[in-house]
Amino acid sequence: MNDLTADMLTRIRNAVRNRERMVMCIANKLNAGVAGVLADEGFIEGFERLEDGRQGLLRIRLKYGSRGERVINAIQRVSRGGCRVYRGVEDLPRPLQGLGIAIVSTSRGVMSDRRCREAKLGGEVVATVY
Repeated sequence: MNDLTADMLTRIRNAVRNRERMVMCIANKLNAGVAGVLADEGFIEGFERLEDGRQGLLRIRLKYGSRGERVINAIQRVSRGGCRVYRGVEDLPRPLQGLGIAIVSTSRGVMSDRRCREAKLGGEVVATVY
């Protein structure tokens, strides 16, 4: 497996489609940062890191509305191994005119596009969620 972040996003997408409560992903710094942004922005309930004697796992608790409606409707990888996508603060995407978020990897860590605009930072656009 080459792209662990794409694998994590695919696992979340499939779990939301199947109405699962939790999903397990391989842990690394970028995946933990993406999960932290999703938790801060209210797209997931939370996550925790589990040790398995190797790289570790992330247990992500998915979030649904009061009547069982999905909170995450679409989650897409933007920057890939073969085609990295970097944007300055002025050019950061605004998914659904601000109703969604773009997850950006910056020099100060992984953050949402809103926090990047506040901090006046650009970086690599990892994914979009809405």
